[in-house]
Amino acid sequence: MRLCRTAGIICGAVCLVGCLSVTEVLEDEITVIGSDTMLELDRRFAEAFMRAHPGETVRIEGGGSGAGIEALIDGRADIAAASRPLSSSEVASLYERFETLGVRYLVAQDALSVYLNQANPIRNLSFDQLRGIFDGSISEWSELGGGPHDVVVVVRPPNSGTHRFFRDHVLGGAPYSSRAVAVATTRGVLSSVQGHPGAIGYGGLAYHLDGVRHVSIESVTPTPETVGQGRYPLARYLAFYTTRPATGLSRRFIDWCLSTEGQRIVAEVGYIPLWKS
Repeated sequence: MRLCRTAGIICGAVCLVGCLSVTEVLEDEITVIGSDTMLELDRRFAEAFMRAHPGETVRIEGGGSGAGIEALIDGRADIAAASRPLSSSEVASLYERFETLGVRYLVAQDALSVYLNQANPIRNLSFDQLRGIFDGSISEWSELGGGPHDVVVVVRPPNSGTHRFFRDHVLGGAPYSSRAVAVATTRGVLSSVQGHPGAIGYGGLAYHLDGVRHVSIESVTPTPETVGQGRYPLARYLAFYTTRPATGLSRRFIDWCLSTEGQRIVAEVGYIPLWKS
């Protein structure tokens, strides 16, 4: 009898573990946190996915690429959305906690656009000019043949993947001008540029606002065509990160984002699909 009772307890424990495993596999809610550049895209992804998959929930939060990666490492996010690669310190933190290096899933391409006020007569900037503007060595538009306005540099805060991408690719890792004004969101950058004829900022290709123009860089205009052809010099990928290869709802959501339907949303939002549908 004692043997039977012991066997029953063991069997019950095995069944309980089995049930927990099934529950984990059949999770019905995940959280995606990260890139402000990707925020509108992620929301559109989630809305369309949930319409196609009733009963499954994808929660979207912004805060910047850095905040998303931090949330992934802390276990507060199932997926981090980022407009830049992981830093070496972030990879080290992932490995320390999970003994993995993280997994990246590319979901779209983007052109990091440079925004000018519509009243600014400048239509094109070279890399050298762009560097001079954002490191503070060029302080007046008249130095570049523009109007009689001081240059007002508007940047994203350090937790932004766009902040780091621009600093690394345009300034070569050097600091921004001490006069630069940090604005929390891409829409905030656009509003700042709209409100001052001497302002300049940057952000994703999909963001637009009346009174703000996307300027050419090295005589190449940021468009889906120039990015797809590899001609625009500030092209980048937008990605999801997970601690390990995605499973369950996370995997189903990422696969859907990479499907024909998901990539169609990429184009509708204004970014560049990874392939033509």
